Amino acid sequence: MTRGGRTKDRDGPERRCIATGAVRPCAALIRFVIAPDGTVTPDVAARLPGRGIWVSAERDALERAVKRKLFARAARQSVQVPENLPALVDDLLRRRVVDMLSLARKSGLAVAGFEKVRDLAQRDEMALLLQAADGSARGKTKLHPPPGEGTFIGYLSASELGLAFGRERVIHAALRAGGLTTRVVEEAARLAGLRGLGGASVAGEEKTDA
Repeated sequence: MTRGGRTKDRDGPERRCIATGAVRPCAALIRFVIAPDGTVTPDVAARLPGRGIWVSAERDALERAVKRKLFARAARQSVQVPENLPALVDDLLRRRVVDMLSLARKSGLAVAGFEKVRDLAQRDEMALLLQAADGSARGKTKLHPPPGEGTFIGYLSASELGLAFGRERVIHAALRAGGLTTRVVEEAARLAGLRGLGGASVAGEEKTDA
């Protein structure tokens, strides 16, 4: 991520989504593996052994893969798909975002609270602004994300942000530029897709279909 929060284009491995057929960077997909008992298992960290099956990080794509039994076709075997698979993936991605925010806080990259966030912005050190979806709309308008895409996350709840900062609730938070910040943006974009947001609240602006 460059100064101001822009995410650099990076070369990396790509995989084909079994639901859409699109070839996309792994960071925009979710990996699944088939457990020894035949259960479709989400591998959001892409570390589990076995042949990977990839689905775009979008609720529609995941639901299509389940409905059309595409996991069995890709695995070339009978599989068991958990009934709550979208909710399971959502929970795993939410935990990853919260855990990375917690690591960013411990490493000094992240701050929470209106005054601290405003101070970071005034020093031109803010790369990413986070605001709770259930926070006061009037209060949130007093802070603005840096220019560019991938500089705002606005769909996490105050309690979800609070988990990352060891508090009951957090309305305003911000991150400085760094490797962890880039990873937070990537994971948040996947979570937004699973929540049917299409990345709009990650980029900080509404997106419309072309």
